[in-house]
Amino acid sequence: MASGPPVFASWGAIVFWAVFLWAFFPEFGVIARAKAAGAGPQDRGTMRLISLAGQASMTAAFVVAFIPVLLMPWRQMVLWVGTGLLLAGSLLRRACFRALGKHFTGAVHVTADQPVIETGAYRLVRHPSYTGGIMMFLGVGLALGSWLSAAILLAERCVVYAFRVRAEEAAMLATVGEPYRAYMARTKRFIPHVV
Repeated sequence: MASGPPVFASWGAIVFWAVFLWAFFPEFGVIARAKAAGAGPQDRGTMRLISLAGQASMTAAFVVAFIPVLLMPWRQMVLWVGTGLLLAGSLLRRACFRALGKHFTGAVHVTADQPVIETGAYRLVRHPSYTGGIMMFLGVGLALGSWLSAAILLAERCVVYAFRVRAEEAAMLATVGEPYRAYMARTKRFIPHVV
């Protein structure tokens, strides 16, 4: 196998790029709708942060993936693991799109009539969509076959989602109130029974 990132130098690259495009295409729609609607004060700038940090971290991850000393062993296997994680994360996010329906917005926007959704993955965790996003970005980092690429993408998503969760939960508590507080007491943020 060539010494570059497996997403460019491997026969599995075609599968990765097909999954990558399929996974990220709906994400651009979420961002476009959020920009068209405009982010209000509840969002606290997190939509812009998520968008800009995502672009910067992806660019950095692809660039550092060409540093040979940082490449992982067994890159072909890691390519498939990363592609599978990207696919699983996207499927989880799409399930969240369906579960939340009109309440799934790119920017934090909570209305007084918004229900607390406790179906599907939301039965297990409060922010499964962000869990899916973390899985997608980590999947890309692994598929690139670089330790540093994976670390950059994982760290970036964890940091930006930490900011987003604070803004979102504050808006939910201020607007929805006690039903959301009770839901928070029953569920973890990202991984059931863990965190």
